[in-house]
Amino acid sequence: MSKQIFAALGVVACAVANFAHADTAITENTSVGGKAFIDLTSLDQKVAGTKSAASGFGLDVTRFYLIANHTFDSVWSANLTTDFNYMSADKETQLFVKKAYLQAKISDAFWVRAGSADLPWISFVEDLYGVRYVEKVLDDRVGRGTSADWGVHVGGKLADGKFGYAFSAIEGNGYKNPTRSKSLDFEGRVSFVPVTGLTAAVGFYSGKLGKDVEGTTTPALHTASRVNALLAYGYENFRIGGEYFTADNWTAVTTAATDKSDGFSVWGSYKFSDLVSGFVRYDNEKPNKDTAPSLKDEYYNIGASFKPRKGVDLSVVYKHAEQKNNTAVKPLDSDEFGVWAQVAF
Repeated sequence: MSKQIFAALGVVACAVANFAHADTAITENTSVGGKAFIDLTSLDQKVAGTKSAASGFGLDVTRFYLIANHTFDSVWSANLTTDFNYMSADKETQLFVKKAYLQAKISDAFWVRAGSADLPWISFVEDLYGVRYVEKVLDDRVGRGTSADWGVHVGGKLADGKFGYAFSAIEGNGYKNPTRSKSLDFEGRVSFVPVTGLTAAVGFYSGKLGKDVEGTTTPALHTASRVNALLAYGYENFRIGGEYFTADNWTAVTTAATDKSDGFSVWGSYKFSDLVSGFVRYDNEKPNKDTAPSLKDEYYNIGASFKPRKGVDLSVVYKHAEQKNNTAVKPLDSDEFGVWAQVAF
C-alpha cells in the first residue's frame, strides 16, 4: 500500500479519534456535503472522418463529489473528498479519492496541507470561470495539467487579500495515481487584485509528471514545464476573463523528440437576473508545435443557465470542438447539444 493511502487513512483516523473524545464533534466541528455534475446531451463526433461510438444520446454523471471537512481546533483541520463518475461512452463507473489532506492554518497569510489537495492553478481558474460543471478549464481540458495531486502544499493571502500565492511539491501523477517517482514536481502561482473585481495571476509547473520511475523501460528523458498567465474581471452581474499557457515536453517526457504547445482561452458571462444567466467561451491550442506543427485544436461553447433553487444550476449549452491540420479530413470534429446540471448540497 502506498504512502499516500496511509496518509489518507491517517486523516480519517485522526477524525475518528477526535469524534471519540467529543460527543458534539459531528454536529459542531464536522460538515458533510456533496456536488454533482450531470449532463443529458446529443453528441455528433467524427474521428478522422468516421463517426465514433461516442456519438448519440447519453446521460453522464461526470463528477459526484462527497466532501467531509473536520475542524480539530483553530489551526488543525482535515478534508476527505471522494469522486465518482460515469461516462456513457466508456461504460465504466469509477470511485476514487480526490482530496485527503491534513491542514495547519497559521493565519490567512500561511497554511500548509499534506496529502492530496488542490493544485495552485486549475482550481484557481475554475473559481474565476464560474461554470466548471459545463466544461473543464483550458489546461485541464487539453491535458496540460490536473486539479489535484499528492504532496505538500502551501499558500495564503496577504494585504487584505490583494496578494495571493500557492506552491505545491508533488509526485506528478495526479490524484488518481498515487505512486512513487524518483523526483518531485513543482507547481506555483502568485495573484494580485489591484482593484475590486480585477485579478491578475501567473503560474508555473516543472517536473517529470510522475514518469521518473526506478527500473522502468521508458525512462524520463525530458522535464515537462508550463507557464501560465491570467487576467479576469468580475463586477456585479458581469464577468470576463482569459488565460494563456505555453508548455514544453508535456507529451514528450519519455520520447527522444522534444515538443512544445501553447494555447489560450477567453470567456464571458452576464447575469440577467437572479434566475437567468448567459455565457460564452472560446479556446485555441497548438498541441504539438514541433512534432505536428500544422495541428490546431479549437473549442467553443455558448449557453444559458437557470437557477431554479439554491444549490441547483441548469444550463442549456451548445459545444463545438475540432482538430484540424493540413489534411483534407479533420482528426476530430464534434458537436454537442444538451442540458448540463450542477447540484450542490
